[in-house]
Amino acid sequence: MPVNFVPAQGSLPFLDHLRQESARFREVLADAPAGAPVPTCPDWEADDLLWHLADVQWFWGQIAEDRLTRGEQIGALEQIRPRRPDDRAGLLACYDVSSARLHRVLSEIPAETELWMWAEDHSAGYILRRQAHEALIHRVDAELTAGADRSPMDSGLAADGVDEALRIMRGYEQEAGFTATPMGAKLTIAGAGGEHAWTVTPVRVQGIDEKGSAWDVQRFLVVDGPDDEAAAEISGTTADLDCWLWSRPTVGVIERHGDPVALAALDAVLAEAIG
Repeated sequence: MPVNFVPAQGSLPFLDHLRQESARFREVLADAPAGAPVPTCPDWEADDLLWHLADVQWFWGQIAEDRLTRGEQIGALEQIRPRRPDDRAGLLACYDVSSARLHRVLSEIPAETELWMWAEDHSAGYILRRQAHEALIHRVDAELTAGADRSPMDSGLAADGVDEALRIMRGYEQEAGFTATPMGAKLTIAGAGGEHAWTVTPVRVQGIDEKGSAWDVQRFLVVDGPDDEAAAEISGTTADLDCWLWSRPTVGVIERHGDPVALAALDAVLAEAIG
């Protein structure tokens, strides 16, 4: 079941964020023990995390550099995908090449350029947005792995991360062939200070997509702003809300108030694997 892309809130310097978060990720992991466990990804050690982002940034950099737009082109990438190096020096070298290329090609290509993407928005602009958030969340993982101080998260980028997590990763917009049955009442998710707020309705989405695949998933209907009729509210800094939506530890407290049934329905959506 596709999810429609909603443009980022305002204009954010995603290229700068991608560079900064990628650099901090490398800095933190460079001296971390190879076998240090990643608390937020229990099956991974530090070198697995380093390789993961190196591989992800290679993948999207290749798509952007070669202007790939078709699924069969993506399948063919497996034939040229780099092999994981055996040591830390090799991993860092691979990461450096992948990260530098991703930033370079995304800085050169117009944001409206059509590229292959799993989301409804097939633009270079969305790939840049997604990769800035990928680097941000994995930078948090790296700091937790190394026991390093948590660097502040840019509040604008974090707010956009909340928006993406709600609308794209967990969101649903009505489309032919699907029904959305409310699982609970509306809830407001509010950033501290009142600058950003969203109202979500947990729904069970069922139907058949254009490829004939059956869907039965839990998602959110999302609208901007608070709602006086919301049965419950979740609040915190945008940085903490972004971490919470990605199952990462928060720095501050996420406040939960209101109808426990509505809150349980929200938790059920978040507990379901993204797919």
